[in-house]
Amino acid sequence: MSIHISETAANEVKRLIEAEKLEGYLLRVGVQGGGCAGLSYTLGFDKNVNENDMIIEEHGIKVVCDNKSGLYLSGSTIDYTRDLLGGGFKFVNPNAKSTCGCGSSFA
Repeated sequence: MSIHISETAANEVKRLIEAEKLEGYLLRVGVQGGGCAGLSYTLGFDKNVNENDMIIEEHGIKVVCDNKSGLYLSGSTIDYTRDLLGGGFKFVNPNAKSTCGCGSSFA
């Protein structure tokens, strides 16, 4: 599995961990059924690592992903962007054949 996290996204994850007092937590990413394009990205903090999880570390952030989601996310980059309405995490996924307008769902 090769999931990457941009330096901008890693800095935002570090900021959130500090602000929410989540020392020792990892960034968990995944895929679940649903959304307007068929599959949705999941992103959150988790302290647990399961037997079937894969862990990567980049820019000082540990990212954990289950094996099944890893098949859909391999080669993806997690980025963080800011605009006039705020900011948000964005998945750049070369495996997605199509994405919805909101960017949180893909096929």
